[in-house]
Amino acid sequence: METHIIGDNAPALKVGDVVVQIDPRYYRPTEVETLLGDPTKAKEKLGWVPEITLDQMIVEMVANDLDQAKQHALLSKHGYSVAVGKEN
Repeated sequence: METHIIGDNAPALKVGDVVVQIDPRYYRPTEVETLLGDPTKAKEKLGWVPEITLDQMIVEMVANDLDQAKQHALLSKHGYSVAVGKEN
């Protein structure tokens, strides 16, 4: 999947900038290359069907992260202390 920066969503980024970098120390020895889910059972037994595509979900998740980052930056700028959740 190819993604493009549109408008002012990421004004500090330039094409070719590293946005995500993975430290090999965090790989598990049994990590699998590809995980592929099959929703067949959920469809058959529960009648479940997805309401949005994977790409739409990713857009929503990234937009939420950006909103939280903007909120944090605004609060910090005005002297408020904001807790930031981090995965260990």
